[in-house]
Order: sequence, then structure tokens, then C-alpha cells
Amino acid sequence: MPKTTHNLAVTHPVEFEPEFIQGLTKIFEEFIVFNTVLGLKIASIKPERVVAHIAMKPELVGHHLFNRIHGGVISAGLDAMGGLAVMAAIGARHMDEAPLQRLHRFSKLGTIDLRIDYLRPGIGENFELRAEVMRLGSRVASTRMEFLAADGKLLSTGAGAYIVS
Repeated sequence: MPKTTHNLAVTHPVEFEPEFIQGLTKIFEEFIVFNTVLGLKIASIKPERVVAHIAMKPELVGHHLFNRIHGGVISAGLDAMGGLAVMAAIGARHMDEAPLQRLHRFSKLGTIDLRIDYLRPGIGENFELRAEVMRLGSRVASTRMEFLAADGKLLSTGAGAYIVS
């Protein structure tokens, strides 16, 4: 039986073209200006998982005595990563299209439900965010996200639902 990724049967791993990755990175890091404010930087875009980083800066502090990252930064970062994971999954589903054509598919993407669980205080200089799509339907996608300390300790988790059509 072929390996299944995002409800799409594939017989070989999907590799994104550099043009698609560069375009998606530009959308995520530059055109979505709030991601720039957060300092979200993409580390990896794969059909099955996306990874990004946030470097701590004074504007992100939520508790001044402990230099703890604000919970809203965690929430917004995980929401953004869930959306990015959906973009990657949609891109993988439509590999028969040109990269630029696939990049235009994201105009209707939006969050419809988001749950964040704060497990530990977000204290540190750098954080890693990960997300993957659990199910990509024709109208709604479900995601799972993680917010980790630089040492890999899990600080927060998220689950999101996104409208895709």
C-alpha cells in the first residue's frame, strides 16, 4: 500500500521546488507583516512538517521579572505555523501545477478554530515552532503544532482548524 500524506496517496516523497519554497517563505516572513513583528523565521518547509524559529527580543516579553515570552506570541506563532503547514500540504497536493500557480491557492486560507495548551513558562533566547497537518480536506484542514525551548523541551502545544476553500 502506498504511503499516505495528507489524504493524498503518494508512491514517492514530495520535494518542493526552490521557487515554491522561496515564494512561500516570502509570503510568510515578509507579506504577513505580523510574522515579521514576531520575528518568525522559517527553518524548513516539507509537505509533512514545517519548522520555524523565534528569537527572544524585548518586544515579546510577557512577564518582565522573568523575561518570559508573552502567551500571545506563542499563540500567534503557533497559529501562523498551522497556516504554514496547511500551505505546504496544499502545495504538495497540487504538485501537477506550476509553483506560482500553487502559491496563489492560499488567498482563502484562514483560522476557524485554535486551541493552545501552555505547558511550561516560555523562558529562553530562542524558540522552535513545528506544525503538521493531521487532515487536509476539501474545505477544512486540521493541524497540530508545538512550541519548544532551544534545548527541545516542549513548552506549549496547539491544535488548529483552517478554512482552505
